[in-house]
Amino acid sequence: MHDKRVCFDFELDFLNGGGLQGQGFRLDIQGDDISDDDLAACIIGDLRLLMVGEVRILNKQVIREAHKRGSISDRPGSAPVRRFVDLSHTIEEGMITYRGLPAPIICDHLSRVESRAHYAAGTEFQIGRLEMVGNTGTYLDTPYHRFEDGYDLSRLDLDRVSGVPAIVVNVTGSDSRAVDWPALAAEPVEGRAVLIRTGWDRHWRTDRYFEGHPFLTAAAACFLRDDGAVLVGIDSLNIDDVSTRERPVHTILLEAGIPIIEHLTNLDKLPAKGARFSAIPPKIRKMGTFPVRAHAVF
Repeated sequence: MHDKRVCFDFELDFLNGGGLQGQGFRLDIQGDDISDDDLAACIIGDLRLLMVGEVRILNKQVIREAHKRGSISDRPGSAPVRRFVDLSHTIEEGMITYRGLPAPIICDHLSRVESRAHYAAGTEFQIGRLEMVGNTGTYLDTPYHRFEDGYDLSRLDLDRVSGVPAIVVNVTGSDSRAVDWPALAAEPVEGRAVLIRTGWDRHWRTDRYFEGHPFLTAAAACFLRDDGAVLVGIDSLNIDDVSTRERPVHTILLEAGIPIIEHLTNLDKLPAKGARFSAIPPKIRKMGTFPVRAHAVF
């Protein structure tokens, strides 16, 4: 079977001086044609050229000829296909994350219509405005949330929240709301993000979400601290039991410098182990909690 290839000459200039020429090059293409700009991008990418200025394509001709390369997935050293899973709830106008805390207000600071007065005809922009508390949506707690002398969002180490090896502890179907340390002991937690899958995220944006949610025990928090977890997350209203005024899990983990993420979702889409977890908040001084775009890749 014959496929399409393009035969061409080219001249290329470098921004720091000098140039490169080629005659009679042939490249596989998909479809019946390829633009000069796309062809120039192929040359730059295939040859890994830096500081390229102008590329001129000359004597281009599309011919019928069998492709010389295999598919991208067949090429040696090609990257494996990776799957990304979004683990965050969407922040929406009027959404209640936790009873007693205000819902976010999302509006225009500058609307598209208003912006037209500041730009050339046909050019418009929107600048949004967001008013909310840090505990909104899927959010991360740093020690400053609990302790005045704990590190805040601006001093959060990225190695705790970016590309961290993760394990998912599945406790769905448990007869107890309390998740104790034996439920966490099947896999080593040292150096890992430990994500507790309770299935409670199915109640998100309903009244049921706020009542009778699963939580960790103080003993579970001590186990995670002592065995070296670097981050702990849960797909529930709170990692603590909120029926009392005490918050032992927050106290134990945050005192040890271990960030907490609450209100995760989609943990059922992750493998028990093998994923890498990321949840990076903005770099803000004197704030301990902020929403994150939590996600995992495997």
